[in-house]
Amino acid sequence: MFLCRDNSSADVPTWVERWKKIQKSLLKRTMQLQQANRELANQIAERRLVEEALRQAEEKYRSIFENAIEGIFQTTPDGRYISANPALAKIYGYASPEELIESLTDIKHKLYVDPTRRDEFLSLLQEREYVSEFESQIYRQDGSIIWISENARAVSDKDGKLLFCEGFVTDITGRKLAQANLKASEAKFREQATQLQLTLCELQETQSLLIQNEKLSNLGQLVAGVAHEINNPVNFVCNNLSYANQYAQDLLNLLQLYGKHYPQPVPEIKEEVEAIDLNFLISDFPKTLSSMQMGSDRIQQIVHSLRNFSRIDEPQMRTVDIHEGIDSTLLILHSRLKARGGYSGINVVKEYGELPVVECYAGLLNQVFMNLISNAIDALEALTGNCEDSHSHSPCSALNPQSSSQSPVPSPQFPVPTIRISTEVLNDNQVAIRIIDNGPGMTEEVRCRIFEAFYTTKPTGKGTGLGLSISYQIIVEKHNGKIECISAPAQGTEFIIKIPIRQ
Repeated sequence: MFLCRDNSSADVPTWVERWKKIQKSLLKRTMQLQQANRELANQIAERRLVEEALRQAEEKYRSIFENAIEGIFQTTPDGRYISANPALAKIYGYASPEELIESLTDIKHKLYVDPTRRDEFLSLLQEREYVSEFESQIYRQDGSIIWISENARAVSDKDGKLLFCEGFVTDITGRKLAQANLKASEAKFREQATQLQLTLCELQETQSLLIQNEKLSNLGQLVAGVAHEINNPVNFVCNNLSYANQYAQDLLNLLQLYGKHYPQPVPEIKEEVEAIDLNFLISDFPKTLSSMQMGSDRIQQIVHSLRNFSRIDEPQMRTVDIHEGIDSTLLILHSRLKARGGYSGINVVKEYGELPVVECYAGLLNQVFMNLISNAIDALEALTGNCEDSHSHSPCSALNPQSSSQSPVPSPQFPVPTIRISTEVLNDNQVAIRIIDNGPGMTEEVRCRIFEAFYTTKPTGKGTGLGLSISYQIIVEKHNGKIECISAPAQGTEFIIKIPIRQ
């Protein structure tokens, strides 16, 4: 409505008020619009700042994405690449990320050497929502194989469905090669260490064997020398005893003739006959000479056994009677086998078969018999509780080689301590010697280690742990034979030696 001359006079105040209200309203609205404009300008400025910050951040992270030395990726669960950075393309051997994304459309079968690794990768992602240091072998574009390590996380929707996964890839081929080389070096050094240990053990065994052989050689020379020195006077005594016996018989016959033709001697002779008890002398003198003959024969037998046993350093093999070597060893050990004091002794049972002469190193074989029989004696002495020092090997009271039973008195707690020695021919090409005792036996753990050098179950100072080791070397290496042990707790022990009749 506009003011006009006809109606202005009556309604001027009303229109003035309305105009003032409108003007006031317009002024207020203008101020509101100005405030709104200022706020909008501020928002626009803030938006521009945010956009600039976002742009800078995008440029920053794009720069990181593009220039990272690690491969960065996003892949779908079905095995396609959503994005990849240049580092990943380089690791996989592609010219660009676009070429990689276009070519690798089936990650499981085209990338992984073992396709099941992709399944394991996705399974771990769904289970844990992340994967750390997941190592796999993959094919590069040129077909070569490298090792990679993946660190990734799962990106899922609100329902937990896996949308895609994203993460980093590192080429660890160099590290894997270094680890493989390190393992190979460790294995090589371990093998060298083992070989050195074996060599050291062999050197120790060889040294011990040389020392033992030197001792045995010296002992053999000593025994042989003693036997030789004893042999000469014994032969002299033995050879002259027969003459002495004959002379004594002649003198006794002469006395009988005197008694026959001169029954009444003069008083002086009669007194001397009574003083020396001539009748007893005549009956006992032949017995004395016979006893001397038996003793000298026994000494000869002992000397023969000592000389037979002392063949330690024979340079060559020769054919020998195995039974003779066993008997010589038993003779040396007789003092440990016989009964003495409260000790009942050890019964030795010999079950000899018909053996041919065997080609061997007699002295070394006797050493084996000595070790095995000595160990059997030790075991039986421990079983019967014999604490007496019975290690004297004096042969003065020798074991009769024709009958080796000692007839010991059995203990009420233990069976008769017995060592059984048997021999037989095997397959016309080997002989077997079995040495069996009814001692306490041994556990399987001990039995498996008895031929190891320096292994012993005896107290310190009682055993070196070399006897059986050296015996094994003598039988296996020197004679191309075998030595076995059969034993169990409370079941005794059996050693079986097998050597060829001819080497």
